[in-house]
Amino acid sequence: MQAEASVEINRPIEDVFDFTNEHVAEWSITVVEDTVIEETPDGVGTTFKCLTQSHGKEMEFQGIVTRWERPHVSASELVGDSFNIDVAYFFEKTSEGTRVTQKSIVSPKGFLKIFFFLFGWMMGKANCDAASNELENLKRILENQDAAAD
Repeated sequence: MQAEASVEINRPIEDVFDFTNEHVAEWSITVVEDTVIEETPDGVGTTFKCLTQSHGKEMEFQGIVTRWERPHVSASELVGDSFNIDVAYFFEKTSEGTRVTQKSIVSPKGFLKIFFFLFGWMMGKANCDAASNELENLKRILENQDAAAD
């Protein structure tokens, strides 16, 4: 299942890239803990643990950074018990600040493969809506930080 969402944030590209990647648990609606396990000098290969909570259910993912091109692209692979997630963030400088686009692919495991096959069409829209809500929350936080600094 694939999802894509974008938002424009009235902040410099470097600020948006850094906050998006270094403070996930602060802006994400579902991520409650994001802990670096081992950091590499160039970013790629950095490993981390991510704890999410959605609909009252906690899930833990082991993650690895697969792409790191500051301030334009970051990508990670998250491995969980029920499904894996490949997620990439693209950052583009605009006249108003920065456009952030999130692209993700959720790959189910075990019984969930059948569920995704049967109901994936419904879940796809919900996944895109969730990604949009997450990015809108990122925008709100970053733009409020900017206003608070003035």
